[in-house]
Amino acid sequence: MRPPAQYDSQVATEAEGEQPDPRMVAMMISTRLAGRAVIRVVGRCEEAQENQELDLSNCQLMQVPDAVYHLMRHTELRTCDLSENVITKIPPKFAVKFNLITDLNLSHNQMSKLPEECAELANLERLDISHNTFVSLPSCALRMPKLLSLKANDNHIIDVEVDQITEAPSLETMDLERNPLSPRIHDQLLRITKIAVALSPRETEDWEDLTI
Repeated sequence: MRPPAQYDSQVATEAEGEQPDPRMVAMMISTRLAGRAVIRVVGRCEEAQENQELDLSNCQLMQVPDAVYHLMRHTELRTCDLSENVITKIPPKFAVKFNLITDLNLSHNQMSKLPEECAELANLERLDISHNTFVSLPSCALRMPKLLSLKANDNHIIDVEVDQITEAPSLETMDLERNPLSPRIHDQLLRITKIAVALSPRETEDWEDLTI
């Protein structure tokens, strides 16, 4: 039988040569990245306190952290950029806390709707919700009193309320390119003259192709 001392020494040597647990490594990397993201968010909030422009793009956000509202509580923001994150929704209080912004960029996220309270963004002039997962155009956007430009391209929008678009208080341009709009809606949007609506060419339905 091998002496215990010799056995313990061999176990220690073998343990030193073992590969680290991949799960532990992944957890350490994830924690480190999360820490960096927090530092980035705080730093950008501090910049916004100086220039009134909040840029939280590409910060790995799944939502707008409550800390952001706290840090911005004494700042009259003019612009807000939340693009290039994985945000699925913004809360109703967003419109209350940031009601002075004129530009809001929500592009390249995973949002499918906006809270109705966003209609209270009384000073918003430009809204970008492109590259998300909207299946319908958020009606609250069409009720914003000063909205001039709405970018909603590259979503999954099939149907829109055309009457709401034409009745939008200040809307001048709308981008709906690369959305699977129904042929009926596409044709109705083409007839709008009050607003410049950007549309992708409508794909011909099989039954419309007379060459078949």
